[in-house]
Amino acid sequence: MYTEIEQQTLDIDWFFTDGKYIGFTASGAGKLPESVARSSENNETLVSYFRNLPEMSEVIVNAKLNDLLIEIFRTGPDERYLQDFVSMTKKGFYCFDKTNLNNFLDYDYHLVTSPVNPLTIDDLPQDILNIIIQTKYPEGMNNVINIGAIN
Repeated sequence: MYTEIEQQTLDIDWFFTDGKYIGFTASGAGKLPESVARSSENNETLVSYFRNLPEMSEVIVNAKLNDLLIEIFRTGPDERYLQDFVSMTKKGFYCFDKTNLNNFLDYDYHLVTSPVNPLTIDDLPQDILNIIIQTKYPEGMNNVINIGAIN
């Protein structure tokens, strides 16, 4: 279990599915979906499995990212900001980052990078699938997501 204090102070990697594709997010010290928060062990299993996958895709950087980051941080994306998102996208994940970093209860995330060849839930072993399907976002991998809709 992730405590509320841990959620407020850590940048926790977590994953979700839209029923077909898989999203990777960096929590930015934001509130996690209940399905993620209730089992740090399950989340660590996903992190370990997914981070060890081989690269399988080219990367598309969100065309709206530069304007969004200038609005938020007063600077565009740099190599350091993109590094982990690009690494995970090469493994087939749609990658999201928390939009409002200083607001624990804000559920908005923006798309950072997309894979040309996405990993699908059909590519997963059953034990990993059983965990990831607990965190489902019903609206697809859009430019902006609100994780309050995760069931």
